[in-house]
Amino acid sequence: MRSPEHFESFMRLITVASDYDGTLAQDGRASESTEASLIKRKETGRKLILVSGRQLDDLTRVFERIELFDLLVVENGALLYNPGTKTHRPLCQPLPPAFAVALRTAGVKPLSCGDMIVSTWHPHEQAVLETIRKMGLDLQVIFNKGAVMILPARVNKASGLAVALDELALSPHNVVGIGDAENDIAFLKSCECSIAVANALPAVKAAADLVTERDHGAGVEEAARLMMSNELEHVSQTFSRNQVPLGTSLEGDEIMFPMGGVNVLFAGRSGAGKSTIATGLVQRLAERGYQFCLIDPEGDYESLEKAVVLGTEQHAPGIDEAIRVLIKPAQNLVLNLLGVRLEDRPPFFTSLMARLGELRASFGRPHWIIIDEAHHLLPVQRNLQQ
Repeated sequence: MRSPEHFESFMRLITVASDYDGTLAQDGRASESTEASLIKRKETGRKLILVSGRQLDDLTRVFERIELFDLLVVENGALLYNPGTKTHRPLCQPLPPAFAVALRTAGVKPLSCGDMIVSTWHPHEQAVLETIRKMGLDLQVIFNKGAVMILPARVNKASGLAVALDELALSPHNVVGIGDAENDIAFLKSCECSIAVANALPAVKAAADLVTERDHGAGVEEAARLMMSNELEHVSQTFSRNQVPLGTSLEGDEIMFPMGGVNVLFAGRSGAGKSTIATGLVQRLAERGYQFCLIDPEGDYESLEKAVVLGTEQHAPGIDEAIRVLIKPAQNLVLNLLGVRLEDRPPFFTSLMARLGELRASFGRPHWIIIDEAHHLLPVQRNLQQ
């Protein structure tokens, strides 16, 4: 078998997306130890995204180290802020000014107006809902413990995080999400691994994959240590939502297939159904949003759905071209090697795997590298020479 560095495990969980109040912070402030933990994560090359219900100016007033984060999703998913460039990007249409005027007239106070949202506190949710009804607005009310936030419909922390990940060319399958309140549930469910700190609401704990032993920032530090030890890499593979059904055993039990952390070999005689099983697995990976790169020496996967195909019988695919496709997390790739001479395929594969390794080191993907007809790329004679 070829040298194992081509198939060694890689760091999949490279991004932390964390709530602020009640998660990173207690009583509005993050501790020095929590900030130090974030710095350590940053030094390892991991990406950090802050996902908060606060308005930007309010957040910067209480948290001075926002530059630790690559991006901030604020106003509960309605606004994206880049600390590096100090630029912000609205992610929806602002609420009409007349809405805030109507709430004040109805006696709703305190009332805070952000760039894109309006917020108040319990027990004013009934007055808010009545005002939305009277004005015929397409708005939603989102709760954050005692806070009552009003946003355009379909805007939440999950939608905001999705934009942030797209901005950084990251996949939600490479994200650990951490939160504590009901408005965190949507974005936690979108992450590969979701963690509730010990002080989280019961509903959040029930929705999360893991619950920390410690609360607030100490819980975030605990989760960070799990990431650094790679324990989360292994644990996350056991979550049922990160597995797909592959088939059934002879006893009729469903065989579940983990979405990461394993190497798989399909072997058998010609016509035994290896390609059929592989195609079914690839389709399920695509359906779940896991990125794959399929190396196809014989042109058997040209018609595969949800994938870009590079290479023809007359034209060899380029490695730079392949990386440009894979840099976008939503794009899968099939490399047709019919245009690559047999003797050139092993060195092509070696060069390709080196570039895919670089991509995985930076972005944690492609999540799967699938090699069809492996003897074309890993010939026995070549292995013996090495």
